[in-house]
Amino acid sequence: MKLKLKNNERLWAYAQIAVGCVLGGAAYPLFMTPNNIAPGGLTGVGVILNYLFKWPVGTVSLILNVPLFIIGYRSIGGVFAFRSLIATVLFSVFIDILPLSPMTYDPLLGTLFGGVLLGIGLGLILRGGATTGGSDMVARMVHRRFPFITVGSFLFGVDFMVVIAAGFVVGVTQALYALINIYIASRVVDAVMIGFGGNKACFIISDAWEKISRRVMDEMDRGVTLLSAKGAYTGNERPVVLCVLARQEVMTIKQIVRQVDESAFMFVTEAHEAIGEGFAGLNDEN
Repeated sequence: MKLKLKNNERLWAYAQIAVGCVLGGAAYPLFMTPNNIAPGGLTGVGVILNYLFKWPVGTVSLILNVPLFIIGYRSIGGVFAFRSLIATVLFSVFIDILPLSPMTYDPLLGTLFGGVLLGIGLGLILRGGATTGGSDMVARMVHRRFPFITVGSFLFGVDFMVVIAAGFVVGVTQALYALINIYIASRVVDAVMIGFGGNKACFIISDAWEKISRRVMDEMDRGVTLLSAKGAYTGNERPVVLCVLARQEVMTIKQIVRQVDESAFMFVTEAHEAIGEGFAGLNDEN
């Protein structure tokens, strides 16, 4: 059973990587390459060279990534390195071979939609346990050698230099569009990684915590957790009721709290991804 589960997880991981490479690769011929948007990284270098010499973006990216993989593969685990190598090759190949015509020559539309599509693709690749650039590996290696240089700051520096180069070569306007594209893609990556779910976490502080908990469990069929807490002013110990539920259920729990204790204190926060009983199963995650 464990072996079957492990094989299913591995298959799901590679499926996410493959789909992510297709979507991320499609963002270039559809939106970014025809509008000369260089979104950082080595693919951004590929876009700049495509603008100058009409060299294929994917091929340039792959050629630049190979030596970085050789330099940095020791800084990460073997499984991650293998998956990343596959992702890098597929991503680069799909940029060049997908038979797609540009959807727009409007740089703003290309920036926006290209960033969304690229972000979805990269997010799926990361969820599959891979990355699309040897620069990530080099960043990890540099961080190990110089701990004060974080992986994020190193990659940001690479992206920044690519955008600056795009500003000189392609034009300042395209460089500004590239910054917007990078921001959008990064936000979409975060959304894909964290989850698209609209779940909410409700925290309730009330003297009638027991009655509220019972009604939530009986009427909403939701689990409740009691967190130990102590009032700083009164010094009284009183549990905090925690319940994670779907967005559409928030009004129901508000009504229950209002009916039981109008003086209760309640706050609701985002729960980007809920995993477990009543939500997505743990086995559904890679």
